[in-house]
Amino acid sequence: MGLAAAAVTLWVTFIPSFLFIFAGAPFIDRLTHMPRLSQALAAITAAVVGVLANLSLWFALHVLFADVPRIALGPLLLTLPDLATLRPLAAALAALSAALLLWRHWPLLPVLMLSAALSALAALA
Repeated sequence: MGLAAAAVTLWVTFIPSFLFIFAGAPFIDRLTHMPRLSQALAAITAAVVGVLANLSLWFALHVLFADVPRIALGPLLLTLPDLATLRPLAAALAALSAALLLWRHWPLLPVLMLSAALSALAALA
């Protein structure tokens, strides 16, 4: 039943996205030559990049720090980490992964495998 549930979850998560992509792909070239629609597509792209950046920052804060309180500053609600709760192992693995990806130009899969292996070794130790 677990495999069936995973298959259904995979299906309903990704198939609608692929259908939208395949259905809309033939029209993209024509849409990019229309100034108003081109500007709308640029705005949508900017919104998607903003959402991905926000999600990346949220995950990074919650992985690197044990305590991430939310602070209200007037109408703003900020998520600021408690610097004293930095997780050294997570920070070291993130720094190593960044160095391997950005400076050594390793492929993503070997970096993920190395990070997982080092994390498992640290958990066993």
